[in-house]
Amino acid sequence: MQQESIWLTIVGLVIIISIVGLLIAQRISPVVGMILIPSIGALLLGYNVGDLVKFFNSGLDQVINVVIMFIFAIIFFGIMSDSGLFKPLVKRLILLTRGNVIVVCIVTALIGIFAQLDGAGATTFLLSIPALLPLYKALNMNRYLLLLLLALSAAIMNMV
Repeated sequence: MQQESIWLTIVGLVIIISIVGLLIAQRISPVVGMILIPSIGALLLGYNVGDLVKFFNSGLDQVINVVIMFIFAIIFFGIMSDSGLFKPLVKRLILLTRGNVIVVCIVTALIGIFAQLDGAGATTFLLSIPALLPLYKALNMNRYLLLLLLALSAAIMNMV
């Protein structure tokens, strides 16, 4: 039993390193890498295709609700953004903050904290990013700063 767990660990680490290395080197597309490399690793460990189907179905059952929520949010906020719904809101927010990026950063962190109160990271990012991204674009602020502030505030709330 212990020998089996050592092999599972070694193959798991090889899978992770392979995926990260190939993605960084841009040798493989993310979808192909995330499907093909773990499947090869499982086959090397002695699992058959039937086992892989069971693993896939089990994993899909666990994440399908979040996947549906992401698809809906991407489509919904994409349509709202393309229709110009956020333009008046962004103008008001710029007037309210007077274009001060420090205030926008503080508000971003506060939004991340309150959105994380339910404990679901997906909800935090689905609520916060579509609402704040137009403001960040209008103020020419770095989008990575938005992600950083939301992730840090969510992480702090998870620890609390």
